[in-house]
Amino acid sequence: MSKLTKKHIKIIICCVVIVVLTITAVFVSYGIIYSVRRNDEAPVEAASYTGVSGDKIHFLNTGSSDAILLESEGKFAMVDCGEDSDNPRGLPELDLEGYENKIVEYVKKTAGDENGKVTLEFVIGTHAHSDHLGGFDTLISDPDITVKEAYLKRYYEDRIAINEVEEWDNREVYSQMISAANKRGVTICQDLDGVTLALGNYTLTLYNTAEATEGKRVGENDNSLAVLVEKGGTKALLAGDVNINGGVEKSIGKQVGKIDLLKVGHHGYGWSTRSAFLSSTSPEIAIFTNKPEWVTFPVKFRLAMNSRSAMFSTGECNGIIAVLGDEAGEITLLKNIH
Repeated sequence: MSKLTKKHIKIIICCVVIVVLTITAVFVSYGIIYSVRRNDEAPVEAASYTGVSGDKIHFLNTGSSDAILLESEGKFAMVDCGEDSDNPRGLPELDLEGYENKIVEYVKKTAGDENGKVTLEFVIGTHAHSDHLGGFDTLISDPDITVKEAYLKRYYEDRIAINEVEEWDNREVYSQMISAANKRGVTICQDLDGVTLALGNYTLTLYNTAEATEGKRVGENDNSLAVLVEKGGTKALLAGDVNINGGVEKSIGKQVGKIDLLKVGHHGYGWSTRSAFLSSTSPEIAIFTNKPEWVTFPVKFRLAMNSRSAMFSTGECNGIIAVLGDEAGEITLLKNIH
């Protein structure tokens, strides 16, 4: 091997310097974008959010779980219902903080009539994980709350990864929701292909509606629905726990196209919100249903660098309301809703 000349050494040093400067510039750029979009474009304080007119999407503060209340023209519906307190098998990893009572209280306060009664036109369970379905049995069973219809895919335990079957309570939360719905006479809809729903000024479209493939075991996140909420030219995608496995996230991104607001898939954890998806959707606003410190850096980085999204978390903001205006893409954010 020939010895390195001074010229070679200079070239190597220059290359190293360029690489270091490039990496530094990327991280500085990320920091600037993330800081500016979190602070200069932060949601306004909501001292009396009930007095704010318009169609709303309420993202409740339920830890790292999803509980989303839709409101339009005086009509209400829910997508997912947060983590619950139940631990039917007594497993240590399922000894979690539950939010079912907090959710019911919020729904009654927000959607209740003069007699304290609530009507939900429908509820949607994106998939059979307790941080999404957990609170539904409590919500549906409440005598002051009437749910007209429930939409969720069928759960097949023989098509779910063994570790989830043995260590999680998928079967229990799914069965509890079905049982509560049957007891209250709620219409259960499980054939979801081609389903669209109307709620006031909203049109909802469900994605990833095909049932799990027989003879194949996957994680239940692979089966998660995504819900597109549209009002005029404004589009908000509630991505559930949709991930990249099987190309699901990428496919949904291509079908949905450009959106204004993204409820980030899987609470901002890995295996979701990849660059191909963001290239198709390019959300102006990204909302994490999580504490900000639990959101993974690569997801934040891609949102900052790929789509330059303004990022907010329900944990940091103590819940968020997105008010959808009449103009295409017009969204106002409110925080401190609890």
